Amino acid sequence: MVIKSLRTTARKVVVVAAAGALAATGAIALAGTADAATTLGAAAAARGKYFGAAVSAGHLGEAQYTSTWTTEFNGVTPENEMKWDTIEPNRNQFNFSPADQITTQARGRSMTIRGHTLVWHSQLAGWVSGLDATNLRSAMVNHINGVMGHYKGQIYAWDVVNEAFAENGARRSESPFQQKLGNGYIEEAFRAARAADPAAKLCYNDYNTDGQNAKSNGVFAMVQDFKSRGVPIDCVGFQSHFNSASPVPSDYQANLARFASLGVDVQITELDIEGSGSTQANNYTRVLNACLAVSRCTGITVWGIPDKYSWRASGTPLLFDSNYGKKAAYTAALNALNGGTTDPPPENPPPSGGACTATVTTNQWQDGFVGTVRVTAGSAQVNGWTVTVTLPTGATITSGWNANRSGNIGAVNFTNVSFNGSIAPGQSVEFGYQGTGTGSGATTSCAAG
Repeated sequence: MVIKSLRTTARKVVVVAAAGALAATGAIALAGTADAATTLGAAAAARGKYFGAAVSAGHLGEAQYTSTWTTEFNGVTPENEMKWDTIEPNRNQFNFSPADQITTQARGRSMTIRGHTLVWHSQLAGWVSGLDATNLRSAMVNHINGVMGHYKGQIYAWDVVNEAFAENGARRSESPFQQKLGNGYIEEAFRAARAADPAAKLCYNDYNTDGQNAKSNGVFAMVQDFKSRGVPIDCVGFQSHFNSASPVPSDYQANLARFASLGVDVQITELDIEGSGSTQANNYTRVLNACLAVSRCTGITVWGIPDKYSWRASGTPLLFDSNYGKKAAYTAALNALNGGTTDPPPENPPPSGGACTATVTTNQWQDGFVGTVRVTAGSAQVNGWTVTVTLPTGATITSGWNANRSGNIGAVNFTNVSFNGSIAPGQSVEFGYQGTGTGSGATTSCAAG
């Protein structure tokens, strides 16, 4: 969750590797063709997803701000208007007016609305932290009922609990909810939320969970436990705030996929990437392609519209500059949504000589794995390819993307689809698969033609 002051948390990161490519299902509309969408929202909708922006009611009086939002996006998250200090500043006194300014316009345009956020240790009204355990529990449930009741039937998904984990994967000790109610408060909040609006999707949302690390493992274990016990949880939000010190993790797509394997949707909820030019554009492409490659990644929200209103304005992290000009990152995002991008070629292409080669990278977790295969042409153009991935005993592939597949166990053959069969000399394309069991140790071979 982005708060009103800059976050100072350092992010443990790894160098970006090429993210997974586009989902295998759905029509592919190449950028530049007649059927390519011309706005982010329209392009996302064509892929069955939403592309939203965090919006501040205080900026709605600026015509260009509102026009850019309503023209370009098909989703919205109120930036601060639904947080506890704004929406319930005094006990049992709700102030819905700021949020209603946003939701009314969004509903009029059939936008997807994310509710943000119900239970969070920050931006609390002052009266909340001083309550004893009994009153805090009552206030939490009453707050959930009051806010969700007002917006019942209007909100696609709620961030029910926000940022409850510390970097080491333990529960955040400074939260008054954690201090007074213990670990059970998260489950209580989700159960109350389901009762308040059974139709809304219920999400857990956090930052620094974009790759596999102690924090994301802690969240993963909680979601896994909830699903096993029937605790209502439908989605997990990944905030995805990136910069040069914390780039897109190499296992970003695989991490989204492992959460999706638990039976929950995944959403990129607060995306912003500091930088400029082609570097920033490539990073946006990697993030969007990762979401597009995971069927249960249902949408993306950028945390703001023009750079000047970003909480990280000095890092120019958004898709529009401070004058609402479309940046290279905007073009990259639209291109990715329209299906017309590929990951950049490797920095050091393999030596010439072979028709094609294939390498596999596996991201393994307790009960499953994601494999990403890179197919590279040798000294001559490749026009069609077949890759054989030989899996370890006991591993089973359950889904894949960017390739046709024959078989699920043992030696599995993958062949190109229409848009990635031609590979220029020294260049690469990627496809991927997800499975159960142990996928580490798979071997590959490649044949051209």
